[in-house]
Amino acid sequence: MSATTDTTLPAFPGEVVTTATTRLIDVPGVTGKVALITLDNGKDHTRPSTFGPQGLLSLDAAIDEALAAAPAAIAVTGKPFVFAVGADLSGVASIQDRPTARAIGALGHRVFRRLRESTIPTFAFVNGAALGGGVEIALHCHYRTLASNAAMMALPEVFLGILPGWGGTQLLPKIAGPSNAVTVIIENSLNQNRMMKPQEALGLGVVDVVFDAADYLEQSLIWLAGVVNGETVINRPEGTDEEWAEALERGRAVADMKTHGATPAPYRALEMIELSRTASLDEGLQAEGDALADLIAGNEFRAGLYAFNLTQKRARKPVGAPDPSLARKVTKVGVIGAGLMATQLAMLFARRLHVPVVITDVDDERLQKGLAAVRKDIAGQLRKKRISADEANRLEALVTGTLDYADFADAEFVIEAVFEEIGVKQKVFAELEKHVGPETLLATNTSSLSVGEMAGGLEHPERVVGFHFFNPVAVLPLLEIVKAEKTDDATLATAFAVAKGLKKGPILTTDSAGFVVNRLLLLFMGEILAAIDEGTPASVADNSLAPLGLPMSPIMLLQLVGPAVALHVQETLAAAFPERFSVSENLRRIVEGGHRTLVAWDDEGNQSLDPEVAALWVQGDKPSTAEEVRERALTALATEARLMLDEGVVADAADIDLAMLTGAGWPFWLGGITPYLDRTGVSEQATGKRFNPPGVSTLP
Repeated sequence: MSATTDTTLPAFPGEVVTTATTRLIDVPGVTGKVALITLDNGKDHTRPSTFGPQGLLSLDAAIDEALAAAPAAIAVTGKPFVFAVGADLSGVASIQDRPTARAIGALGHRVFRRLRESTIPTFAFVNGAALGGGVEIALHCHYRTLASNAAMMALPEVFLGILPGWGGTQLLPKIAGPSNAVTVIIENSLNQNRMMKPQEALGLGVVDVVFDAADYLEQSLIWLAGVVNGETVINRPEGTDEEWAEALERGRAVADMKTHGATPAPYRALEMIELSRTASLDEGLQAEGDALADLIAGNEFRAGLYAFNLTQKRARKPVGAPDPSLARKVTKVGVIGAGLMATQLAMLFARRLHVPVVITDVDDERLQKGLAAVRKDIAGQLRKKRISADEANRLEALVTGTLDYADFADAEFVIEAVFEEIGVKQKVFAELEKHVGPETLLATNTSSLSVGEMAGGLEHPERVVGFHFFNPVAVLPLLEIVKAEKTDDATLATAFAVAKGLKKGPILTTDSAGFVVNRLLLLFMGEILAAIDEGTPASVADNSLAPLGLPMSPIMLLQLVGPAVALHVQETLAAAFPERFSVSENLRRIVEGGHRTLVAWDDEGNQSLDPEVAALWVQGDKPSTAEEVRERALTALATEARLMLDEGVVADAADIDLAMLTGAGWPFWLGGITPYLDRTGVSEQATGKRFNPPGVSTLP
């Protein structure tokens, strides 16, 4: 029965309808016609095809038309460069109740499974990007081909706080085997929403064959003919008892490690994957639909959608950025410093902007070491086939070194990444100003120092801006662009234009100590250290925030940042905000003792303080429980976030959340941090009000 007979359907306001059209074509070697269904929302590739209720009905009608023609085969493909990227998330966000969520799941199931239950062979010609429901359309087809230039393929639902709800959890284990299903549905999603490249999708059994993009449709039709004529046979792995047990155990271990139980989505997805082994398709889809509806009606998914919109929309159109027409052209970049951060910056500028990059340091030994690090990085990229040999040669030619500031005279953008001490940075800028033009942008990668103070003695302080990257530079998308009191709009516009060229997601902040991420992280970390200093066992304090599912514990974060760096930033923040920030004397002792490794593991993988570090830690006699430490840390975060908004450090809470998501790697199910503080009541308890109105990142 066609879905067009339904009288009650959920509606997606403003749905951009993906229309499915059917045409009959002749294919050499096939007796009879092949019905080719094309999915197209009428937009170019920058607006991928998605599905709402009307789009599903259009596909349903196209399947009716195809079946009525009694073809030899049915194939589904997409518009140029795009197959389909799943449900319309804006429409899903409009769903306010579980019955509506259940209805949209049932509609997708009923339309898609017609492809699976067809007695006529069905094929998915995945000619481009395929995500979520787009992948599930392909899974419902009997056979799948994939174009070699497809930009991405994934089932990202668990990352957003739901699960593949149009058949993915029931079909993929049968098609690709349980282990590969766990990899695609659970592990990839929780690994920062990892996308599959075409050869990886083939290796995981998600598709049957990959064809070159140049003649993709032609090759797919030839392959279709071989399948229809019985010349090509595809075998599906069933999975042994041992393989099923190992896959499910691995899935639970990944979920525990990545989320600490903070979000239900991966665990519900694992339940559905396990169910697919024994349940009929009817039973499995019924359970999958119920699980999807439960998760859509949950707050974690609302926070996930909020976070998704921040990273996909707000990061691309940063609030407060000046008119782009004010930006100056950048044809050459200078990097002051040749250490780890500086060489990462040099590589990023060369790779993204394709302009000459000149680096310098205080002596030739340091400079040559930095240049060697750049060459090693280039060689590593080439070895991993991330760049071509031509690109490697081009990058080596673009990045050069000098010991003479005069070589920066024609650079329009110079960034310093030297020792984090205000006097050192002031001296660098003062000397640099003698050699560059008055409009050359001077950027600082400082993580916490005052940009205005750094520029205070310069003839042209208006061209100094904070340009704070996060480590590793090539991975983390956040860039804090810091406007000092005298920074002018042309400088800011140029900074934002460069950030866009670097493919970073910037936020604009005022010149306040620690800016956003470090101010919050060091406060949060400081509360944990203070609890340990007072007498709380280190393991209790360090694990107190596990229910949030953060990417790492506070002490692991401290080790990653480096005790010396953390101490320096803590001192900077304590000087700026002495009433709320303090310096841990234990941390000072650790740094003075030269310790860089803070944690140790036993034979069972349990984490604890390194014995040498523990021996230095002087504790009081006022221990707290894990709940007390967690409440203390969250209250401090809520209070500080409210103060930052009151001070105008950023435009609103969304920028705080975007910063924590893209600079600190905080999970989508928290929505950054303010949605979690709102839904747990911490915001109102600590500050007297919410950060966001009800319904923004939470259920109404």
